[in-house]
Amino acid sequence: MTGNAPNGQHQGAQHEPPPPQAPQRPAPQRPVILAVDDDPAVLSAVRGDLRSRYGRHYRVLTAAGGAEAIETLKRLKLRGDPVAVVVSDQRMPEVNGTEVLTAALALYPELRTVLLTAYADTDVAIGAINELHLDYYILKPWDPPEERLFPVIDDLLGDWHAHHQPSYAVTRVIGSRWSAPTHEIRDFLQRNQIPMQWFDVDASEEGRALLEAAGDDGLPLVITADGTTLHMPDVGTLAAALGHKTHADAEAFDLVIVGAGPGGLAAAVYGASEGLRTVCVEQLVPGGQAGQSSRIENYLGFPTGISGSDLARRAVTQARRFHVDVVAPAAAVGLDLTGPYPRVELADGSAISAGAVILACGVAYHSLNVPGSADLEGRGVFYGASMSERDTVGGEDIVVVGGANSAGQAAVYFSDYARSVTILCRAGELGAKMSAYLVDQIAARPNITVRCGAAIESLDGAERLEGVRIRGGAGGVPELVAASALFVFIGASPRTDWLPPQIVRDSRGFILTGPALDGSTGRHRTADGERDPFLYETSAPGVFAVGDVRAGSLKRVASAVGEGSVAVQFVHQVLRS
Repeated sequence: MTGNAPNGQHQGAQHEPPPPQAPQRPAPQRPVILAVDDDPAVLSAVRGDLRSRYGRHYRVLTAAGGAEAIETLKRLKLRGDPVAVVVSDQRMPEVNGTEVLTAALALYPELRTVLLTAYADTDVAIGAINELHLDYYILKPWDPPEERLFPVIDDLLGDWHAHHQPSYAVTRVIGSRWSAPTHEIRDFLQRNQIPMQWFDVDASEEGRALLEAAGDDGLPLVITADGTTLHMPDVGTLAAALGHKTHADAEAFDLVIVGAGPGGLAAAVYGASEGLRTVCVEQLVPGGQAGQSSRIENYLGFPTGISGSDLARRAVTQARRFHVDVVAPAAAVGLDLTGPYPRVELADGSAISAGAVILACGVAYHSLNVPGSADLEGRGVFYGASMSERDTVGGEDIVVVGGANSAGQAAVYFSDYARSVTILCRAGELGAKMSAYLVDQIAARPNITVRCGAAIESLDGAERLEGVRIRGGAGGVPELVAASALFVFIGASPRTDWLPPQIVRDSRGFILTGPALDGSTGRHRTADGERDPFLYETSAPGVFAVGDVRAGSLKRVASAVGEGSVAVQFVHQVLRS
């Protein structure tokens, strides 16, 4: 079967957790788990196992063949019943398992899929992963179910509930598509995977009615699931209204981590699982730049790929399981190194002291810096994937700027919705900085056009983006390309302007660590004498840097996770000394 999210290796004994539960408020129907097999004995076995584990919170239905399963799904769809997971055998006459799952996804795009296979069907399962984004395949028999079936279904139900909430649990946003503050709120909710319903006040009668009922005191208007009404909220106000944790539980910890991207969250999981009292502070949304990726397909253990937001959600859940204090949004604005322990200062005026600090504060994309770009930011010009714009670009022409993996992932993602996607890349070929699998996927999409050696000269539009002027090569004549959205993935500026001069950086602002310091700052003085800086240690003793913010890092999710976990081993040595 496919793998689950990577876990820390020092978790210790754990009681088996209960299965993810459907929301406790009354709902029209409990979510459905559908099992499909034409073998009566196998169908009886899987039905018994599923009902024993999930029967209290879910309706476990069965179908004795592919055709019956599809008809059952159609009836459920007509009644408006939610379907969470379909578990189907592959080898069935007339309608096989992959055909069942294809039909199921056409009816319920958000459901989770499991294929039951024999060893000889492994190639079929791999094909389903590539073509259908199959979530898991399980080799029969699945005994014992406590090890080979239930963890898979638990995982999928958790994913499904993260994306599927009843109407009473949805936060509603009313605002204009071409409003930068509205985009900021929508992007914050989407990246946090908070169920959201957006009403474009320029096009929605229901949105205008909600605005009139709440009082037109400014847009965007946010109505939370509990009925709280917020006019023109900033992200911090919205986070507090949603119950997010924006303040640490204490003022002193063993380890403070600044930044909740892959490197910071890995450090948090490993530090807390090894007994360190740990706090992780993130200025906006956990996940970092990786959290904006529509699908990461080369991260070990996820053969079907995983979205950046899902990976971040899993990592935050894992960190909190080990009692990491995850605080977001909360921006670090200073690092005081004058006392006996490092002290991280936050924007709200509070501060956190710790025996060690790990800087995992990441990078920001460079501004486009062409005529029109500043005025149109959030009104058609977006930095990063901004997947909250998925529904707004349907049937429209858009442009993606950049030649690395993030740009490629965004282009593939938006090509499922936009009429056309144009990729602008300065390099002579797309494969110069982009993984081969993405280059191949882009080549297979007929509505994606790649223009290498091209650059943006200016942007057209007053109240919103209307077009992009592109210059192809030196001396080329600018060409106006109609576009309603422009997604920018160029360059990377480290988020280090808040750090004191004691933290040595290179000419571009990236933090130097370990051997890269090259003795320029001298040896570190400790209670045990002098020593060279540890591998990921900065010029300040006890302060480490990992991930994209570190000079010389590989700018990949897996490498950031590795750096974060390794840095914790050196944190232990610092704390002992």
